[in-house]
Amino acid sequence: MTDDTAPERGRGPLSGVLVADFSRVLAGPYATMLLADMGAEVVKVEGPKGDDTRTWMPPVRGDVSTYYLGVNRGKRSIALDLRDSDDARVARELARRADVLVENFKPGGLAKYGLDYASVSAANPGVVYASISGFGSGAGRDVPGYDLMVQAMSGLMSLTGDPGGPPYRAGISVFDVMAGNHAAIGVLAALRHRDATGRGQHVEVNLLSSALTGLVNHSSAYVAGGVVPYRMGNAHPSVFPYEPLPTADNDLIVAAGNDGQFRKLCEVLGIPEVADDPRFARMADRTARREELRPILVGRLATRGALEWFELLVAAGVPCGPINTIDGGFAMAERFGLDPIVEVGEGDRAVPTTRHPIRFSATPAAYRLPPPELDEHGDEIRKWLSTPEENQDV
Repeated sequence: MTDDTAPERGRGPLSGVLVADFSRVLAGPYATMLLADMGAEVVKVEGPKGDDTRTWMPPVRGDVSTYYLGVNRGKRSIALDLRDSDDARVARELARRADVLVENFKPGGLAKYGLDYASVSAANPGVVYASISGFGSGAGRDVPGYDLMVQAMSGLMSLTGDPGGPPYRAGISVFDVMAGNHAAIGVLAALRHRDATGRGQHVEVNLLSSALTGLVNHSSAYVAGGVVPYRMGNAHPSVFPYEPLPTADNDLIVAAGNDGQFRKLCEVLGIPEVADDPRFARMADRTARREELRPILVGRLATRGALEWFELLVAAGVPCGPINTIDGGFAMAERFGLDPIVEVGEGDRAVPTTRHPIRFSATPAAYRLPPPELDEHGDEIRKWLSTPEENQDV
């Protein structure tokens, strides 16, 4: 599309893909941001008051919510009031032209605007239409979907916290992020199918299903073993040592996930005989006798500080790491050459943001546009959508 009113197309692996983003808050915007990084042109459709996260503050950068900034780079914004017939017509035209539509309205909530899957696919048979909800489009369709609710209802909170204390939520909206990733994966798979067949499809993701698959070994413990897991603080039910252990100054995460790593751990700690002790020879033995083994390890770790042990153990091939605050996490990524921060935008609009997590050797992620102001691109998008496609170069 080369018409000067058309949205700019990227050059990444998704170059040429137009995404109509009717989502807000986190799961949907996170998914569409990942697609934008990979070259898709994303048009963010917002209500007259904008995405909810525009008002979620503090913290702020200037007067803009950093929450909003964190999941909306690479997009163009148009504000549409779907209750207005003219705006709804613009929205339907965008959906008709889109390769992908992403939405996280209440299931069925877009039907009254002619923006549900049945309506959009009737006008645009090749569309990949991705719906994100809390609990699916069946019996759970009327239950609002917020990450905290899903952390509680899925069982995650029952696994988080001290064994004798109350349940805790994870420090981030973990299932919103997971569902956003699942939505992006579903969109990519459906685009591959469309490339092969010419047919679009409806991709549905819900937070509870993302949560249950994301609980991995705990879910398997229940469905395959009939075991209901319980809170163990920072301990692991099947692996030891795999938790924070105290050193001379700070705690250090030690994660010896197999017999070889445990032997290396013992060698570095100066207790090689412990690896040969029949009480601790196998992972199952160490897990069963963790209360016997822990003081032996802690006694040796107490002779040095966490960072000194980190250097020694990593050099020997033992997985471990200090417990950082967020700034320390970014500093560690810088140390490892991961360049975790990139800048998007120019001048006063330049915003530091976290690098896209996937590296491509031939088609790297690009950071073309800063998070948009509300309706920042409304005029140009309306102009483009009002121009008949036959008068545009494709």
